[in-house]
Amino acid sequence: MAPGGMQAELQVRRLGLMAYEPVWRAMQAFTDQRDENTADELWLVEHPPVFTQGQAGKAEHLLAPGDIPVVQVDRGGQVTYHGPGQIVAYPLIDIKRMGLGVRKLVQGIEQAIIAVLKSYGVDAGLVAGAPGVYIDGVKIASLGLRIRKGKSFHGLAFNIDMDLEPFQRINPCGFQGLQVTNLSALAEVSSKTEVEDRLIAGLAGVLGYNDRFRLVAGGLP
Repeated sequence: MAPGGMQAELQVRRLGLMAYEPVWRAMQAFTDQRDENTADELWLVEHPPVFTQGQAGKAEHLLAPGDIPVVQVDRGGQVTYHGPGQIVAYPLIDIKRMGLGVRKLVQGIEQAIIAVLKSYGVDAGLVAGAPGVYIDGVKIASLGLRIRKGKSFHGLAFNIDMDLEPFQRINPCGFQGLQVTNLSALAEVSSKTEVEDRLIAGLAGVLGYNDRFRLVAGGLP
């Protein structure tokens, strides 16, 4: 609960197109500096082309990165690709305060993505031992989180209408030959913003905020 007994709101930031590393450093700083009264936030962003290698990442899964930079990061998981046409969402949540365990958080994020896909008439599901969301074994969204002192950062990447060629330069999430797809290949999408709107509402629900979220003007905090 917020001071004065009012229910807290999830603060939502739409950052637009922004380089990966400044956003990553801002996530770290936000998480390290927050206290028990800091509002939770959800950041929506699109990154220029970049491969990110998680803490469990192995060099052999980087097949031929070429001219796309590789950034070693502090999230879980292996290597993935971010690029224009993809929604990247970072939930910066005090999971202890919200009564969420790590597994419940991961499952909630996956279910929110599945619900968005269902709203476009696309049936999606999970693959045992492989976090993320799949359509008949083809990956459409990846997940990689970090929890520090009960606070989450990093998050999800949801392919909407992006160039998928760079995924051929890696073993996505450490799986050789894993196929990936876009929502735009499966359903009519009027805009990426529309998908973001549905994803924000879905994530707010699974994080325990339901309709209590508010767009915050400006860029990074």
